[in-house]
Amino acid sequence: MPLTLENLRRYGIARSLFKPTTLGRAIKKLGFVQADPIRAPARAQDLTLRHRVLGYCAGDLERLYPTLKLEEDFFINYGFVPRALHDLMHPRVPLGRKTAALWMTSNWTAARARQAEALLAFIRERGVAHPREVDAHFAHGKAANWFGGSSNASTQLLDAMHYRGMLRVARRVGGTRVYAARAAATAPATAAQRHAAIDELADVAIRKYAPLPAPSLGFLLSRLRYGVPQWAADRSATVARAKQRLKSARLDGIEWYWPAEDSPQSARWQIDDAVRLLTPFDPIVWDRRRFEMFWGWAYRFEAYTPAPKRKLGYYALPLLWQGEVIGWGNVAWAGGSLRATFGYVGRAPRDGAFRTALESELERLRVFLKKGDPAY
Repeated sequence: MPLTLENLRRYGIARSLFKPTTLGRAIKKLGFVQADPIRAPARAQDLTLRHRVLGYCAGDLERLYPTLKLEEDFFINYGFVPRALHDLMHPRVPLGRKTAALWMTSNWTAARARQAEALLAFIRERGVAHPREVDAHFAHGKAANWFGGSSNASTQLLDAMHYRGMLRVARRVGGTRVYAARAAATAPATAAQRHAAIDELADVAIRKYAPLPAPSLGFLLSRLRYGVPQWAADRSATVARAKQRLKSARLDGIEWYWPAEDSPQSARWQIDDAVRLLTPFDPIVWDRRRFEMFWGWAYRFEAYTPAPKRKLGYYALPLLWQGEVIGWGNVAWAGGSLRATFGYVGRAPRDGAFRTALESELERLRVFLKKGDPAY
């Protein structure tokens, strides 16, 4: 059968919304879970996992993180990765100052390096350290941050040391990262080993977001510069090798790519009748280029857009039903109560099955939020 856009759309949804499993297995299957601090009504990582983990409730990842073989780290964005994937990205050589946030810069002064060594010794002696303890001990003062304001210089130094692989996140307390020293890593000894490592990282990203139109494949792999900036010069060769490993087909003038073991036309990729409210960072909707190709309208994340210019809402959640993203929802959780408003591309479905499925999704969301709410 000839490949169609409907095949690709169904395949992309069904392979991402796999049968719910344990937290550890779900993250291993996803390969990477993007994190975001905004709670509207929960953090992005929790909203992503609730569709893919049995009995998941808001905050489970943070609570269970110390017991899992996971690391907080940069990959293509900041988030949670299996430890084996984390190890592939280190030792990490930071990017230059002109192309990255301040904590990514490679331009440390001698004084800054001495501060880092003293801080590392302090954390090794204590085992773990909260930024508040670090700031109280060292009193580094304030420093300009990436957003044009100021923050504790100690916090910025901790961020930089974490990015460089000197520290790891041991756990979080009230959402704040608590750090421990990280063992030094060894770089690949040969070019072949380096290529194998970066190809493995590329495959994790591709498996999460497939199928990918060619421009999105290039964009996705370019974002590996955050996880492995030391290999940024290998980008073109990495993309070329990936295209050789993947299956592809041209549709309406666009080359699409997906893992070689899959067939988008297979009957195994089935769409259910459930309604799902997705986080803006869910793998189904993350690639905005693919989103528009699949569903014919432009979704935008507007949390950082001035309120008068927003069209969808502060944290609009894409609304998926029967293989179509038909609109969006803005959801708030306060005082044990869930409030939701919806917008639609065109008119809201009049089908009674949709209304029933939407109420079921809102009830699942209530349970997810209520069980994770410290007030309960």
